[in-house]
Amino acid sequence: MCGIVGAVAQRDVAEILVEGLRRLEYRGYDSAGLAIVDDNENFNCLRRLGKVQQLADALEEHESKGGTGIAHTRWATHGEPSEINAHPHMSGDIAVVHNGIIENHEVLRELLVSRGYVFESQTDTEVIAHLVDWESRQCESLREALQNTVKQLDGAYGTVLFDRKDPTRIVVARSGSPIVIGLGIGENFLASDQLALLNVTRRFMFLEEGDVAEITRREVSVFDVNGHSVEREVKESNVSYDTGDKGEYRHFMMKEIHEQPLALQRSLKGRLSNGQVNAAAFGENAAELLSQVKHVQIIACGTSYHAGLVARYWLEEWAGVSCNVEIASEFRYRKSHVFENSLLVTISQSGETADTLAALRLAKEMGYMASLTICNVPGSSLVRESDMAYMMKAGAEIGVASTKAFTVQLAGLLMLAGAIGHYNALTEEQEAQLVTALQSLPAKIEQTLSMADAIEALAEDFADKHHSLFLGRGEQSAIAMEGALKLKEISYIHAEAYAAGELKHGPLALIDAEMPVIVVAPNNELLEKLKSNVEEVRARGGLMYVFADANAAFASDDTMKVLSVPHCDDFIAPIIYTVPLQLLSYYVALIKGTDVDQPRNLAKSVTVE
Repeated sequence: MCGIVGAVAQRDVAEILVEGLRRLEYRGYDSAGLAIVDDNENFNCLRRLGKVQQLADALEEHESKGGTGIAHTRWATHGEPSEINAHPHMSGDIAVVHNGIIENHEVLRELLVSRGYVFESQTDTEVIAHLVDWESRQCESLREALQNTVKQLDGAYGTVLFDRKDPTRIVVARSGSPIVIGLGIGENFLASDQLALLNVTRRFMFLEEGDVAEITRREVSVFDVNGHSVEREVKESNVSYDTGDKGEYRHFMMKEIHEQPLALQRSLKGRLSNGQVNAAAFGENAAELLSQVKHVQIIACGTSYHAGLVARYWLEEWAGVSCNVEIASEFRYRKSHVFENSLLVTISQSGETADTLAALRLAKEMGYMASLTICNVPGSSLVRESDMAYMMKAGAEIGVASTKAFTVQLAGLLMLAGAIGHYNALTEEQEAQLVTALQSLPAKIEQTLSMADAIEALAEDFADKHHSLFLGRGEQSAIAMEGALKLKEISYIHAEAYAAGELKHGPLALIDAEMPVIVVAPNNELLEKLKSNVEEVRARGGLMYVFADANAAFASDDTMKVLSVPHCDDFIAPIIYTVPLQLLSYYVALIKGTDVDQPRNLAKSVTVE
């Protein structure tokens, strides 16, 4: 979590650092801070509780000049959000920012206290500052001091520091948390994400696991985990920072909901032809690998996990292969069976989700046939470390509550079902039908977005509600889970989701007149069963909100409000039905007055365990 920016330049870098933090604020917004030093060793450290704007306002009052600096926007782990716990942290002349968790910080803290160090904060990060200060007394360079320090750290860290007595350089170490170096002319930068630096450079170098780097205005020196000097490839970025302007929309989330047709168009372009899925969408040699797949193991977290749950239905029904789906953090910590000819699929918008990345690394040791990632960020860790990659091409997603990334993930997974099914259970006719359904998806989403006004009116019923229940059957039960998650994330209403048939096995006890029940009801073979579940709720005084296929023969009455969803092919129904639930969560959050784009306690790129 957390966002980091660093710079070594001849010009003043304060504004560059703050702008970088603005672009990284989706990673955390509990507090923000920066430390800057000039060529004469004049030093300024500024920290503020709250969002990046608080830091920007403080800079207006406390001008900070200097060409070497580091900055940080925090998502709190150890220690409450406060100015004293905000980064950077200092020890002597050493200033440090950090993204990650130091798991052995308590042991290190005791050691450092015994050496005479006094801790000012409750953070795990402060141990890094003191350790580097201690090691620097025995080392010839700051880089060497950092190399000695990281050998003592357990856990994840992207950590950046400088010595105020040597303003010509900053040093950085990467373990678990991503770090990208931006290369300029007579100046160099670093950040947690290239988006932070697109206003100053287009040339990037991605540090790999265990790397330590030293950055000056004109040089970048990288050393691997063994301390050997290495070269890392420099790439020209074609990523566009298309998120700076919300346009006509009040929030990034709403902008991104409405971007879904375009995002899907981009994602599908060139990947479907002649009634078939082009296997090359998953990588150059994907066809050969996919033709051998007999089992798929999906690993993901949060929204991406829900996409995996939907994909299980598709892969088993259409592709004819068995499928397991597991939360990444659970997969990491249990012994699991590896099936023959098993493909490991990871799903992550950022490509840096810590648990998912760790699960991939574990799985590679377990003997999976191959690994595929479905990811939105080129050059991310999951992309680099997987055998194949489906690049989502959804465009930057800034809203913490994922919307367009989810629908594009689903489209990619449906394509995967088609590509694997081509070699297994899928007939030519079915494959052509699947492709046609995918091609119709952008237009169908556009149609579905026209429900916004009706859903906005509906949302008023939730103004005084504190709990809700989401129901679906088949693959729609996973869509119900995603709908519940969205409502929780941004409106803070407690929401549960169940497969509708499970209702009578306990959850029915929750139903009363104060518990709104949201039902997704596409017109498929489970519809009649679902209608029975709806009646069970109505009989107990529950207030129903049913998102039903226009042909489903549901009608509104005093106990049930029915919203007609445009008719669509069964293949894409889960993707279509997620859109009204996104809109519902958004409009309810507006009524509740919450921070839609930056909900409390959350951040987007979960790079800590």
